[in-house]
Amino acid sequence: MSPSVPLQEMIRAIRSARTQCEERGVIQRECAAIRAQFRQADNGGRSHNLAKLLYVHMLGYPAHFGQMECVRMIASPRYSEKRVGYLGAMMLLDEKQDASLLITNSIKNDLSNSNQYIQSLALCTLACMGSAEMCRDLAPEIDRLLRASNSYIKKKAALCAVHIVRKVHDLGELFTKAARSLLTEKNHGVVHGAVVLITELCERNSETLERFRKTVPDLVQIMKGLVISGYSPDHDVAGISDPFLQVRILRLLRILGRNNEAASDAMNDLLAQVATNTDSTKTVGNAVLYETVLTVLDIKSESGLRVLAVNILGRFLLNNDRNIRYIAMTSLQKIVGTDHNAVQRHRGTIVDCLKDQDASVKRRALELSLALVSASNIRSMMKELLSFLSSCPPELRSQTASGIFNAAERYAPSQRWHIDTILHVLTTAGGDVRDETVPNLIQLITNTSELHCYTVHKLYRALLSDISQQPLVQVACWCIGEYGDLLLTGECQETEPVQVTEDYVLDVLETVLQSHMSSPSTRGFALTATMKLSTRITENVDRIRSIVSIYGSCIDVELQQRAVEYNALFKKYDHMRAAVLERMPVIEKNSQGHTNGETIKESQTVKVKPGEPQQPANQVCDLLDLLGGSEQPLQPSPALGSAAPPIPVSAPNTVGGDLLDLLGGLEPTPITPVATVTVYEKDGVTVTLSCEKQSDSGLTVTLTASNSTESDIRGFTLQAAVPKSVQLHMKAPSGDSLPARGTAKVTQMVVLNNPNKVNLKMRLRISYTSQGSAVQDTVQIDSFPGLGQ
Repeated sequence: MSPSVPLQEMIRAIRSARTQCEERGVIQRECAAIRAQFRQADNGGRSHNLAKLLYVHMLGYPAHFGQMECVRMIASPRYSEKRVGYLGAMMLLDEKQDASLLITNSIKNDLSNSNQYIQSLALCTLACMGSAEMCRDLAPEIDRLLRASNSYIKKKAALCAVHIVRKVHDLGELFTKAARSLLTEKNHGVVHGAVVLITELCERNSETLERFRKTVPDLVQIMKGLVISGYSPDHDVAGISDPFLQVRILRLLRILGRNNEAASDAMNDLLAQVATNTDSTKTVGNAVLYETVLTVLDIKSESGLRVLAVNILGRFLLNNDRNIRYIAMTSLQKIVGTDHNAVQRHRGTIVDCLKDQDASVKRRALELSLALVSASNIRSMMKELLSFLSSCPPELRSQTASGIFNAAERYAPSQRWHIDTILHVLTTAGGDVRDETVPNLIQLITNTSELHCYTVHKLYRALLSDISQQPLVQVACWCIGEYGDLLLTGECQETEPVQVTEDYVLDVLETVLQSHMSSPSTRGFALTATMKLSTRITENVDRIRSIVSIYGSCIDVELQQRAVEYNALFKKYDHMRAAVLERMPVIEKNSQGHTNGETIKESQTVKVKPGEPQQPANQVCDLLDLLGGSEQPLQPSPALGSAAPPIPVSAPNTVGGDLLDLLGGLEPTPITPVATVTVYEKDGVTVTLSCEKQSDSGLTVTLTASNSTESDIRGFTLQAAVPKSVQLHMKAPSGDSLPARGTAKVTQMVVLNNPNKVNLKMRLRISYTSQGSAVQDTVQIDSFPGLGQ
């Protein structure tokens, strides 16, 4: 191929290449010819060669050697060469290239050229790749062109001014006066550029925003003219007059009316007119309606207008286009907290979107459905959500189960319904629930004493049918161990009668212990349940003893330790077995939630009136009281301000003494109340901190987060930084979501080691997503409670 082939022939040769290697060979030969011709002083085909080089650049091959040729062609007096030179500059140069500084003077000269097309080339190039230095140098020229008489140039200059404002915020004041005068132009392109420029100015500066609020009547008048104007072939798109300008004006009105009642009142009538007169059968009309809805919801609009906006979003949910349905649900999600009743009217349509084939539409419908659950519709909504849970994709099961648990805890019409709902979820998607589900359900069952018989029968049946769902098996084992006597002797009228014998129950627990599907934690539940049945049945105690003894040599250390301790109860401490294995007392609700079955107590300051007894302050006595095995009644501490006699802990021939002997001589230690301080409180999110000193240099910090707003918070994370000499280890948090109204909390444990005893400080970063918007904040912690800093 000769070096002088036209651009069309080069494209044809490249496209006809059969392999990538052949294509590279064609391009390399042509680039070599172009490079050779660039070196010639008198080259009449410069624009032709640069055009070919730009095509090579578009294919992804290196073309940087053409940068200086672009600079030379921009300085050419011929329009044909300037056009290709400016095009090359926009493609091959950017503000990081030193060669871009060489064209500043050429652009300045061309901005003063009498030819409007040469001025247009310079404006487009500056708007495309102008650096901050170029913008500062050429901003006065752009301001002069904004006042030109040529509409074609003013349109280009307005868009160039937008780029300058984005690059150098301080230059926005220079264009304020000219931008306002452009709103009086008749040319739609000029008005469009002016609206974009004003929008940029208002977003960058609050003082400029206040100044442009006076232009709301002008913008309303322009918008009314577009809405009521007849057919115009130059601006009509699918029956809508200049929808691009309408969308830009609506966005600007949204910024001007936000948090301002006067500006909002001035545009209410216009927004109602646009919402009712715009055709929603075409995509163009839907775009205008969507911007109208966003504007109505963002300004201080009338209640009737907001209902109209929600109804428009409801119509979007019926659209066949999935993109329109998605943005409708995204918008409804943002306003469900403020316009709950209006959104509730479209509950049926939203629930139907759960059956959509698109994964993102289905996820958004799930989030919105969970936000719509209330006390009045809990039964119907839960029926739909449980049906969705049985068929939803695996990646949505955890979110669905968590949402159902939160809704059931908040709006459950009865305790039995609450338990049935959680058991249904555990049966359907037990492997996808969070760790705190098991202790929370156990706490719920413990507090509903009238349903113990019903619950243990239902869980026993569930265990017979399926032992693959580990959380369900753990709760079932716990209930059988606690209420096994009710399962064997109690008659539950609310369930079908089932013949249950001691052998049947032990067979089920042995199956769980021996199953390969059982996790070590589940086996621990089953072994403890088996041990507890030794005090609830009479004929199979020897079988239980043999089951327990088998696991005394188990490879799992936790299970082996339990079995050894239980064997000790059978052999050496059989006289206290009944007291130790008594039924658990009612578990008080823990506001911080549970983590992996372990309760984390929240420190609270309790004021005691004079004359009222305090709770026992001895750890061992609390333990004995919990197990119900203390033969000696616990003496309450006297009132504040009086001397408290020591409480005897271990005495000969007492259950307490035997228990201390069993546990290896546990010495009583008084409980030190842990102080809790609030380190962060903003926008409904509260983070508290409590410390517990583990050693001379070791410290455990507990961070607890709660959410008092009306909407759930997702993706909640805490990050901590400490001085370099302090070692930090962050344990896994209890969760990553904060339900609304503080129904559950997230707990994060941080272990610090300060060997050099430096002054301890911590910087905390809080990140989360609320109502679709990401939030990130930082707080400095300079003092820790209880350390005496």
